Amino acid sequence: MRVESSVTAISWIPSEAITGLSTKLPFEMGIAHYDQPPPDTIDDLEALRAADRFRFANRLEAWAEVHDGRIISSGQRGGGLIGSTTLNLGTRRTTFAAVAYPDIRPDPEVAETSVRFVQTAGGRTGVPAPRRVSRPPYVQVTAPTAWSTLAITLHADGSSAFEVVGASPFPRHWIYGSDGRLAAKTGVINFEDWYRSAFGAHSPWGSEESPALVTAVESALERQLSARIMAKGSRAQVRSLAEGATLVEQGEEGHELFLLLDGVLRVEVDGQAVAEVGPGALLGERALLEGGRRTSTLRAVTPCRVAAARDVDIERDALAEVGKGHRREEGRG
Repeated sequence: MRVESSVTAISWIPSEAITGLSTKLPFEMGIAHYDQPPPDTIDDLEALRAADRFRFANRLEAWAEVHDGRIISSGQRGGGLIGSTTLNLGTRRTTFAAVAYPDIRPDPEVAETSVRFVQTAGGRTGVPAPRRVSRPPYVQVTAPTAWSTLAITLHADGSSAFEVVGASPFPRHWIYGSDGRLAAKTGVINFEDWYRSAFGAHSPWGSEESPALVTAVESALERQLSARIMAKGSRAQVRSLAEGATLVEQGEEGHELFLLLDGVLRVEVDGQAVAEVGPGALLGERALLEGGRRTSTLRAVTPCRVAAARDVDIERDALAEVGKGHRREEGRG
């Protein structure tokens, strides 16, 4: 029997992901650009790269041959795929090729009934980024390093599982399973830490890995509605929450719909945690549909950024469909 699986990470820059006036300015002026969200399903990474849809990608494919319940041979394929950075300079467009670093592939961890493969891929953009940094030599010119580290474990019974071992604090990393569907995403972006610290030895090509906080994905409908909330000209207000801060309290009056842009929020009902949600989640729709009272408390597990929309043009039927998946208290036994 042959067991095969794959996992792919796509790294991209969402809107509102960059902090600091000087670093945001090129994006706000239209010189640099944010990225459109990647598709829900991927089947052609090369086509996405040609369309400038991501900054970096990491694809890990693995296989194992099984005989009499034991793994007798195995191997891996895939690797990193680097995009480019296009700057609009007046009437001219200039594209800078990214700089790929060698893929890191430790020896697989082989046992009789399982084998685990790990792969790190990434690099840096070709655009210079002069800046002060937090470590010697205290000034850097080349761009910081971005990466993702993925793992796949294959089992002799035919099952498999992927892991996100680590990832750079910036940009956002979306993770796709072997069926090509979006399966997970990193929950927190820390642009300032990445911009000042991710260089030289401070990456997997030196001596450091950055653990990744991975969250479940929201529904495809939520992703569609999120685009309306963040559309150009939107009046949504972006708020920042410190770790432990409360966005809303159960029972209070509420008339805003929330989109979680970054971080992780805990959903609490009657004082009990019932779920944690990550970037892309729509929240607060039940108060709009069910009498204007919050049905849960939303508390920040990490620092968060949230877009709050009061007069968003979204049909009640669409909000009701989102709300069906948010009755988390009904699952408590």
